[in-house]
Amino acid sequence: MRSRQPAAPAWSALPVTVTDKAGQTRPGSPEIGGRPAAFCDLGLRAYAEAYALQVALAARRHQGVIEQDLFLAVEHPPVFTLGRRGGREHLGVTAAFLESRNIALVPIERGGDITYHGPGQLVLYPIINLRQARLSVSDYVFRLEEVMLRIAADFGVSTDRDERNHGIWVGNNKLGSIGIAIRHSITFHGLALNINTDLEPFSWINPCGLRNIDMTSLARERGASCPLDAVQSRLRHHLAEVFGVQLQTLDAAALTAHSKPTKLLP
Repeated sequence: MRSRQPAAPAWSALPVTVTDKAGQTRPGSPEIGGRPAAFCDLGLRAYAEAYALQVALAARRHQGVIEQDLFLAVEHPPVFTLGRRGGREHLGVTAAFLESRNIALVPIERGGDITYHGPGQLVLYPIINLRQARLSVSDYVFRLEEVMLRIAADFGVSTDRDERNHGIWVGNNKLGSIGIAIRHSITFHGLALNINTDLEPFSWINPCGLRNIDMTSLARERGASCPLDAVQSRLRHHLAEVFGVQLQTLDAAALTAHSKPTKLLP
């Protein structure tokens, strides 16, 4: 007999806020007393493999087999992905050119347009039950941006939100991107923050379908490379604060065991 899914705990009475570009604040999540959640570093993993893992875990989270939210950190080998808005028209190189560079082009159901993933980029895939977390979609996106804003600040880079496109920006240069999907109140896909990323592949596209903008990285903005382990440490810290969770480490092998067998989300 399957156990009943526990209700999400009420937020702490201690008010924590996050502030947007215009100086407006929204209720933040408590820094202490949050619900338990799991964090897993998947390392460098092929996009298709990480995608299949996300979908399987999201299905099990929806089914109640997995009772905690998950945060998956990963780097990908070079790959271009196309969101629900497509974006092939924003690709400035041929399929043969990409094949010669061993770079895949993958259509996917996340929001947004074309983007690039590659080594040196921090990608985060949260598997969150928004209903249990009591988050609207807009609040969820706001918090993803907030996590990236805080990481950038930790490394001395001042960034802002921009009404043109979700993510974080340094002037007219985009540093971090967001593309999400939600089914049955369960999130997957997420954010990508350029740390030590090779930025050349972004010059082959109009990133996120935007013209006359450039992509940047933390390394470029601060004039020095950033240790990824230090960035990931700050990521964990800010996830705990902004999402009000107590993170527990889950190794990749255990996570893979959690992910199968299962049905895919319809």
